[in-house]
Amino acid sequence: MIAFSLTNTKEFMSHLLLSDTFDHFSFIEGEIVTFNTFKIDGFIQKEFFDTGAELPEYSPWKNVREFCFSVIKGKRAPLSFRFIFSLSRNNIRRLISQSAPGLEPDSVQGLYLNIHFDGGRLTCITGTSFKTFTIDKTLEHAWEEMVEKFLRQKHIEFEKM
Repeated sequence: MIAFSLTNTKEFMSHLLLSDTFDHFSFIEGEIVTFNTFKIDGFIQKEFFDTGAELPEYSPWKNVREFCFSVIKGKRAPLSFRFIFSLSRNNIRRLISQSAPGLEPDSVQGLYLNIHFDGGRLTCITGTSFKTFTIDKTLEHAWEEMVEKFLRQKHIEFEKM
């Protein structure tokens, strides 16, 4: 786990809500506190859809981004919010093949980005979850490096905490 303080809130919010920067991440859950508390579960309710197509377990961020923006936008900043993203299953497999080839992709529950705004400070914390116990930190370190590289490539200002 590594924590980043996101130092330019306005710029980051633009990346988060107005561009496709995070669109390919899976949206696990979120909570936005404004005049009410809005809780959003990213788990896809497959029975809602008529199609027999294969659906992912969680919505991609691009499918809920506009809704979250509609709740957050306005003259006043939200009191707080938190979003939990995960690297998509395909990208988890790709990262494992590049950095931890001996690891079984199905043993990984998720590689997470936890984004939190407390009314003044914006942070991003990485997380790694396995379905079974392991002491090997290879994938965790690769994920942390990948997130740091991603933030730099997107020109998102941060400081390590």
